[in-house]
Amino acid sequence: MSKRDYYEVLGVSKSASKDEIKKAYRRLAKKYHPDVSTEADATEKFKEVQEAYDVLSDDTKRTQYDQFGHAGANQGFDGGFGGGDFGGFGFEDIFSTFFGGGGRRRDPNAPRQGADLQYSMALEFEEAIFGKETDIEIPTEEECDTCQGSGAKTGTSKETCSHCKGSGQVNVEQNTPFGRIVNRRTCQHCSGTGQFIKEKCNTCHGSGKVRKRKKIHVKIPAGIDDGQQIRVSGKGEPGVNGGPAGDLYVVFHVKAHEFFERQGDDIICEMPLTFAQAALGDEVEVPTVHGKVKLKIPAGTQTGTEFRLKGKGAPNVRGYGQGDQYVIVRVVTPTKLSTRQKEVLKELAEDELHKEDGLFAKLKRAFKG
Repeated sequence: MSKRDYYEVLGVSKSASKDEIKKAYRRLAKKYHPDVSTEADATEKFKEVQEAYDVLSDDTKRTQYDQFGHAGANQGFDGGFGGGDFGGFGFEDIFSTFFGGGGRRRDPNAPRQGADLQYSMALEFEEAIFGKETDIEIPTEEECDTCQGSGAKTGTSKETCSHCKGSGQVNVEQNTPFGRIVNRRTCQHCSGTGQFIKEKCNTCHGSGKVRKRKKIHVKIPAGIDDGQQIRVSGKGEPGVNGGPAGDLYVVFHVKAHEFFERQGDDIICEMPLTFAQAALGDEVEVPTVHGKVKLKIPAGTQTGTEFRLKGKGAPNVRGYGQGDQYVIVRVVTPTKLSTRQKEVLKELAEDELHKEDGLFAKLKRAFKG
């Protein structure tokens, strides 16, 4: 069977650049690789793609192919898999493309930042408004005092791993369609550290760390709200291999108040009024988180009316001013009345019903209409 045109095999034009040819090859080689593709003729297609790329990626071979076709291009060409370069990129690139390998491995002995910690703290309503300072205890891992973090028994030290000779990596040979590939992997015996603890510390059992409870002083800012958090820098888990410690995040849960409700930096409360206070007006004392204040109730105040007490709310946690307190009045209907109270209310009701400009008069005229 005659060979297909190499440009047709890769799906590129005859004027395609080297970069376009390389991209086409990578895509098709991955598609038809025998270890990946499920197509019946994947192996043959893969060989065809490899052969086409080997010619078109080489300037000399491409020129010969353009002038003399397959006969000119295959002078000295080996179409098998024994070559060492595979079209401009080596075994590491091929292995990375098909098996997900390649790339730099993280040095297990490099300094690493310690893990962050989270602590939940419950606050009373007023504590969240005004802030406070307190000490908390958190469980954390600290460097073992017995072995100073080495993990080795007192009087001994870590030894060089005999399996990887201290490199932290071992060579693993693998047979692939490309031939025998030597792949470097993390040494399982020393977890890539290149060192081995023969006699482990009796206190930390070789980990170099022990669990302790650490006391930390925390400053809670005024105005903190439910669900918000603060970061205490450097108070998390200690770093690894000399790396910096992690951070501590303190999350706050503010308890509900029996009288106040918070909305952002504002505080809301409901104030009960008697019918007489609402009708005649009055001056009442209203509790706030900052102390009691006097509030003037105008005559004829309706239930649900809202009054604003400027600056009597919560301070903004970021320092942007102060919230307000809003007082919503609720007129309480009496459930038990004396005989005298009933007589007075009946007289009031009669007067209201016969007012020409009253609400009840308007309602009566609407029904007559």
